[in-house]
Amino acid sequence: MDRSARLINPILIVSCVIITVSFAVRASFGVFQIPIAEEFGWLRSDFSLAIAIQNLAWGIGQPIFGAISEKIGDRKAIFLGALLYAGGMVLSAWSTTPLEHQIYAWAVGFGIAGTGFGVILAVVARASSDDNRSMSLALITAAGSVGQVIGAPTAEWLLTFLPWQQVFIVFAVAVLALVLTLPMLRAPEPASKAELQESMGQILSRAFRDPSYTLIFLGFFSCGYQLSFITAHFPAFVTEMCGPILPGGVLHSMGITTTSALGAVAISLVGLANIAGTLTAGWAGKHFPKKYLLAGIYTARTVIGAAFILLPITPLSVILFSVAMGSLWLATVPLTSGLVAHLYGLRYMGTLYGIIFLSHQLGGFLGVWLGGRMYDLYGDYTMVWWIGVGVGAFSAIVHLPIRENRAPVPA
Repeated sequence: MDRSARLINPILIVSCVIITVSFAVRASFGVFQIPIAEEFGWLRSDFSLAIAIQNLAWGIGQPIFGAISEKIGDRKAIFLGALLYAGGMVLSAWSTTPLEHQIYAWAVGFGIAGTGFGVILAVVARASSDDNRSMSLALITAAGSVGQVIGAPTAEWLLTFLPWQQVFIVFAVAVLALVLTLPMLRAPEPASKAELQESMGQILSRAFRDPSYTLIFLGFFSCGYQLSFITAHFPAFVTEMCGPILPGGVLHSMGITTTSALGAVAISLVGLANIAGTLTAGWAGKHFPKKYLLAGIYTARTVIGAAFILLPITPLSVILFSVAMGSLWLATVPLTSGLVAHLYGLRYMGTLYGIIFLSHQLGGFLGVWLGGRMYDLYGDYTMVWWIGVGVGAFSAIVHLPIRENRAPVPA
């Protein structure tokens, strides 16, 4: 049987491992907000800016690594990404000033780009049959959620007996170990004859002239804003703004006795719920128009975000929000990447999706940086939260005019 005809294949398995480890480390940075700020007496915005720069570098690096993988090979691109990721983590571990963290965040961000969705989704898309592609992309996205499930609690646990610097080193070693999986990552190049004859410049020009590509680019901005803000600030948000965990309750009996621990668990719950949400999105993307599914996801996020901030913030509401938002968390990724592949083909999917992902990370940069800045100015995250609600509504609207019919490749 052709490897691409099987849903589960070695390429999908190795890709899931890479994404899981990469996202486990990436999802943990919010846990370090308070320990690093307290050790050096920094403002909340100092380390937040480093995380924001990391998101920006990730976005800028995504189309670059997409092009690298399409020009010199997927494995070489991932190898370079792992080196940058681990090197940035090691250098950050020895940093003692905000500027040093912000400089080395560029290496970490580019490393995430090399080991993240832009490269891996393109590899898996090329290794999948048309029938399996939507679910394959969903499985990769769900693997990112598995990383989120284990990343923040692992960091929180390691911090109980290691200084944050040593935790950074442990994570760097884990990222560097990913290179051991690369010999098993060898994707075919399924593309039509017309796609193979079309140059990167031609496909980029065709996409940039297409209003649908612009709408996808604009719509992905709010996804980055919401996800990055929550990943970076929600543990601190819960630590400081959630009501107390009462003795004798379910959470207390499970060993979750502080709001700090609840903040780390909340990020884990988001990732856990997203596994089901992403797989559902992958199934739905095969049967329903992707643009309507995306509009529905952004609408639901808007309603959930508004309800959470309007109601009292209690341990129960934190858990309910985490599960509800988690079910929609990365559900946009298989639908957005699948839409790009459907409209423009597989040959340069890594570059095309990488450019779309830049919008996601511009939103991520704004969400993380603005969260720290507004906290320093006003002492809470309320205004930043409402901006996230607004941009979510914007994304729900801009997906509706997208034309989902694939245009023919010019002769």
